[in-house]
Amino acid sequence: MASLSSLKGKKAIVLGGTSGIGLATCRQLLERGATVLAYSRSQEKCNAAIALLATTQAAGGGSFAAQSLDVLDRSRLEAAFVENKGFDYLVAAATGGSRALGPFLEMDLDGFQNSFAKLWGYANAIRLGAPHMNHAGGGAIVLVSGSPAKKCKPGYVALSCVGGAVENLVRALAVELRDKNLRINGVSPGLIDTPMFEAKGDGKAEFLAKATAANPVPRAGTADEVAAGIVFALTNEFVTGTIIDVDGGAAVP
Repeated sequence: MASLSSLKGKKAIVLGGTSGIGLATCRQLLERGATVLAYSRSQEKCNAAIALLATTQAAGGGSFAAQSLDVLDRSRLEAAFVENKGFDYLVAAATGGSRALGPFLEMDLDGFQNSFAKLWGYANAIRLGAPHMNHAGGGAIVLVSGSPAKKCKPGYVALSCVGGAVENLVRALAVELRDKNLRINGVSPGLIDTPMFEAKGDGKAEFLAKATAANPVPRAGTADEVAAGIVFALTNEFVTGTIIDVDGGAAVP
């Protein structure tokens, strides 16, 4: 099993790797000497990630690059995988698009349907990426779902349905990918303090505190805490078909 301190020589592709959980994952892989390539729909975020991780890249001995790409663009996505043929790790953390929130009976059905862009992006990534991964041993895929898949609060029906589909995809594919010498796991974050909450301004801290007050760990998680779960799933070669909850106990009954 590759240890957390010996990822030199490993190559990882992180979809949605320029902000939040994806960016933290890139940083942790870089710190361990991996070669990391991040993709994002925003070239601006790609440029910011490259600047932000420059110091980490120099200290860890790995290398980092980021390019703009939409995971729903199958031709460009496949071209990226072909260009990086033989990569070891694939992390899918891109949302794929907007997500619908609010009461289901008042929800715009197109919005509900569009929430599944995350699933389609993940399906594209696995279907087009897995054939170009390193099948000699140690290859691994991680998908990011979310705690509403297990315990859904009112207003989160779309996220719950998409997350449930993602987690079932992990379990179903674990058996098929065995024949390709690849592992696949999921990481399910709870409420995580990421840039997506910056729009709440001065009310962000209060919102996060209130939303997590009933959890066994009564606070929002950090992107680094979730990324640590992702790196574990990538590097532990005895783990496949598993969903790792990093949610402060949010899914506990």
